[in-house]
Amino acid sequence: MTQAKPQPQQHPATPGTLDAFMPLLFVALWSTGFIGAKLGLPYVEPLTFLAIRFAIVAVLMLAVVTLVRAPWPPSGRAWLHIGVSGLLVHGVYLGGVFIAIGHGLPSGITALVVGLQPLLTALVAGALLGEKVRPAQWAGLALGFTGVALVVAGKVATVPGGALVGMLLPAVVALLGITAGTLYQKRFCPAFDLRTGSVIQYLPCVVAMAVLAYATETMAVQWSGEFLFALGWLVLVLSLGAVSLLNLLIRRGGAVNVASLFYLTPPTTALIAWAVFGETLSGWALAGMALAAAGVWLARQTGR
Repeated sequence: MTQAKPQPQQHPATPGTLDAFMPLLFVALWSTGFIGAKLGLPYVEPLTFLAIRFAIVAVLMLAVVTLVRAPWPPSGRAWLHIGVSGLLVHGVYLGGVFIAIGHGLPSGITALVVGLQPLLTALVAGALLGEKVRPAQWAGLALGFTGVALVVAGKVATVPGGALVGMLLPAVVALLGITAGTLYQKRFCPAFDLRTGSVIQYLPCVVAMAVLAYATETMAVQWSGEFLFALGWLVLVLSLGAVSLLNLLIRRGGAVNVASLFYLTPPTTALIAWAVFGETLSGWALAGMALAAAGVWLARQTGR
């Protein structure tokens, strides 16, 4: 009697599919951060906004950790490294971005400054992490930056030259924060539970933002519907969703590969702003989006 051959099980998603989908989802979610900031900042000052956002995220994640009994890091050294990485990636980076936008710097120019991160990461990744940046990767990084520059070039003319320099400083601080945080986490936090790790990362950010807001801002908040929507979006979609994806990408990929994804943020943000706010896109901007996408593809293909 002939036995029927067992049928192979059908899997809805293979690891390769998930690996390809995660970077795209991260870019889509991360790019909405500038939109959330633009929606919420008319109703609250930047550091106060971030202090509220970080506090809500910390409380929500602590509740999840308590419910599922997620494991905490085994040593004080691990706590310290995770906390420092969080302060850099969330506190310094977002603090700089929100202050820059809050002071009137267009989000496109802010995104362009932060868009230097892949090149800055590539410059120091070899010395700090031992990663070799291949010539084709350099070409991809340069191509991606050219694309980003084309996307936001038209926005630079909207800011007076004298005011632009002062507005750029917080954006430069944000650039240094996200670059240092990505490299630090890759070097010192190769693996940690994302649930307890999020609590440890956000707690120092809550303290830092609250202290700075108390010292420099009025901490007044207009609790409008638009502000509550922006706050909810940034908490749930950005701080819980996109940041978790970023932590996974840092853990699983090279620093240069992960950093190259940030080239896609300004073009994606421009598309979202076009759809939500009706902002125009020039032919040069559309060409820049194509160049940025090509540059990221080249940098990531050669880095595997």
